[in-house]
Amino acid sequence: MLEKHDLHHEFPEYHDRIHELKGSNHHFARLFEEYHDINREILRIEEGVENTTDEYLEELKKKRLAHKDKLYEIITNS
Repeated sequence: MLEKHDLHHEFPEYHDRIHELKGSNHHFARLFEEYHDINREILRIEEGVENTTDEYLEELKKKRLAHKDKLYEIITNS
């Protein structure tokens, strides 16, 4: 079974804060959408729907992690 990485699973304690920021902070909303686009692409690759190189998949995972770190910083510091 594939691990869930959407923000509501990653940070369930911040569910309301995430929802609030999506509506009030344009930078957060853009990063949120980019994060979920990256996450969906990773899931398609891991499920075998799309094929790619291991290197590309690792780069996507690093990009997802960087986005998650930025989002967490906004969630906890704004």
